[in-house]
Formats: sequence, structure tokens, C-alpha cells
Amino acid sequence: MSYGLSKIIKNLLPRKLFYRALLIVATPIIILQLLITVVFFDSLWIKTNQGMTRALVGEMKTFITAYDNGKYNNNDLSGLFSIYLDLNVKYKKNELFDKQQKERWFSPIDRTLRRELKSKMGNENYWFDTTAYKELIIINIKHNDGNFEFLIPKDRVTATSARMFALWITLPALLMISIAIIFLKNQTRPIINLAKAAERFGRGENIDEYRPSGALEIRKAGHEFDKMRKRIMRHLNQRSEMLSGISHDLRTPLTRLKLQLAMLNQKEISNKMSHDIDEMERMLNDYLQFAKTQSYENSIAINLKEFFYQIKKESNDNLYIGEINDDLSLVARKFALKRCFNNLIQNGLSYGQKVYIKISQSTNRVIVIIEDDGPGIPENEYKNVFKPFYRLDKSRNLNKSGIGLGLSISEDIVHSHGGSIRLSRSDKYKGLQTKVSLPS
Repeated sequence: MSYGLSKIIKNLLPRKLFYRALLIVATPIIILQLLITVVFFDSLWIKTNQGMTRALVGEMKTFITAYDNGKYNNNDLSGLFSIYLDLNVKYKKNELFDKQQKERWFSPIDRTLRRELKSKMGNENYWFDTTAYKELIIINIKHNDGNFEFLIPKDRVTATSARMFALWITLPALLMISIAIIFLKNQTRPIINLAKAAERFGRGENIDEYRPSGALEIRKAGHEFDKMRKRIMRHLNQRSEMLSGISHDLRTPLTRLKLQLAMLNQKEISNKMSHDIDEMERMLNDYLQFAKTQSYENSIAINLKEFFYQIKKESNDNLYIGEINDDLSLVARKFALKRCFNNLIQNGLSYGQKVYIKISQSTNRVIVIIEDDGPGIPENEYKNVFKPFYRLDKSRNLNKSGIGLGLSISEDIVHSHGGSIRLSRSDKYKGLQTKVSLPS
């Protein structure tokens, strides 16, 4: 029960740090303002209105009593009440008492007036209107064969300081929340910059311009990230340099062997050994290509239609590309992505006769499906073929020039772009289907 309730509350709360911090700052301010407002209106404004309304109704009752006494001139009495008590009253004799009561239960003035008039004048002996005039209230009191009409200023029954209080209690709260928003923006910006730098580094981009900033804890996290980034780059550079050095050092003796084989008289042995040397050179090239997958390259906007038709132009006529929207683009490392798709296409052409490419776009994703008409791969080998140097001999005809790095390189490039790659059986062409999903 508590777990379910906790999960519902978590789903209702904002997910971003900025909005959570703003909620922490703004909620106490809003609650405090609401409590102060409730206390003010309950203990001061409403009670003050009740007292003022009770006094007004008492003055009206006094006027009616004095009017009935007969000791005073009625005109003089009306003048005195108008001058000293701001009660403008007129007696309408022999006029129909037309009750025009407007029910405004949401208005505190109307509720207070209704309560006091009912207790002093009776339920059916009055009606009033607080909306006919902007600054005046009309109150009619039934009396004998006529009725008294009172015109009373609204400030006689309401405290004008309530509006000023509402203004002064609202403006400072808005000002404090606005200042809090500015400071929270400044505090969360370094965290956002750190997250963007980590994301770019994960995609293989160069982020030399990143500088840690913000609070001490955020700066420390930024410095530690920068140290980790430099260690990883140093490790990758050492690996690339080692593979490049080994490949370069081996090229020289291989070249000498080629020259010596060319001078041999036994051509049959010479051809076999030359074939082995050529395979060794191709293996060295694959090693170098595998090392280059970690080289850093800036991301640019790529028009996918031009990109894939350029690959087709450099490939052969057995590559078929489906319809692509002219404005379909992707921000990525162009040369790395080209190496990835070249590997996948050449892999399909090595084991099949034709390769088909279909490109589509979903919400924030670009989907590239590459299918061939080859023998395919068993489902239990889908994960293994992405391992470096893993070679599959039984399911697909072995390409003797490869060393099992093509799919591994492609997977590494796709993952570095924040995408995914998945293998399956092609229902249409009965070969292998490779589905590449990349963030757009």
C-alpha cells in the first residue's frame, strides 16, 4: 500500500532537478502566504467586516426608531444622519416593496449583510443590492405602508486595506520566487553542462572546451570527470599507437618477404606464400581500422539521402536503397558512420548476392534496416558475432579476407552514437536483417 502510494507521488513530482529545487523553495513560501492570508481574513478582515456591518445595521435601526418616535422632524433627521453618519435615506410611502435580492453567496459583504439584516429586520422585511453601483450599496427596509431606501458607501461595510494587504503579500512572494528561479538556473546550469559533456564524450566527440564550474561539489564532479576522460583517452591512444606500431613494424619484413618470393624460381611455392602474405597485410589493415574506431571526430549534420547514395556510388550495383526523404538528416560523425555502414553492406555482399537498405524515421529516432539474401546466421550466434575476432564458419561462407572485426567495429560506432544494432532473420529476402537505430 505504502509502496504504491509512494510510486504515485513520485510520478506526480517533476523529474528535473531544477523543477524539484524550485518546488522545494516555492512550496514553503506559498503555504506560508496561504496561512497568513487565511488567518488575516478570518481574524481581521471578516471580523472587521462583521463589526462594521453590525454597526451600520444598528444605525439604520436607530434611524427607523427615531423616525417612528415623532419627536424629530423627519427631514432634519435624514439630514443629520446623512451628514454625520453618511446614511442617505429616503422614505417611499405607499410604494410596492419589490424584493430584488441577488444571491451572491461567494461575496463576504453580501453574506455579512444578509446575516445582520435578517437578525435585526426580519427575513422578509429587507432586500439589498451591492452590484447596482460601484461605490454604493442599496438597502431597502420595509416599514408600515412603505419602505426606507438607504444609499450607503461600500467602505462603511468593508475594510479597504484588504486589497493593499493582498497586494503586499503577493508581490514579495512573486519577487522571491523569481529571484529563486534565477539562482536555481545558475546552480543547475553546471550540472547540465557536465551531463552534456559526458554525453558528447560517450558519443566519441572531442570536448576539450569543457570547464568545470558551479558549486564546490559540482566542480569536484567536473574535475573528476575530466580526469577520467583523460585517462580513457590516454588508454585508447596507447592502444591505437600500439596497434599502429605493430602494423607498421610488420609491413617492412612483409615487403622484404614479397621481394624475396618474387625472385624464387619455384613459382608454386611462391604463389602460396604470396597469398599468405597478402592475407597478413589485410589482417594488419583490419587491425588498423579497428584501432581507428576510437579516433575522435566532430559531429556534423548529415543528409541521409546524399550519404547513402554516396555509399552506393562507391559500392557496386548489387546495393539497393529504398526511398528516402530529401530532408531526413542526422547529427553524427560522418566518417565513422560511413565506416560502420560500409562494414555492414560489405558483410552482406560477401555472403549474399544483393543487399537492400530501407530507411525510416520514428519519434526522435532514425531506423536503418539492411537485409541480404545470404544464408543468414543462427539465432544463438547473434550476440557472438559482435565479439572482436569471432569468426563464424558454418552458417555463412567464410570470407577468408576477414578476421572477425567488421561487426564489432560497426557495433562500437553505433553504440558510441547512442544507438542500437540488432540482428534478425529477413522474412522477405531469407537472409540476415540488421536493424540500426540512431537518435535523430
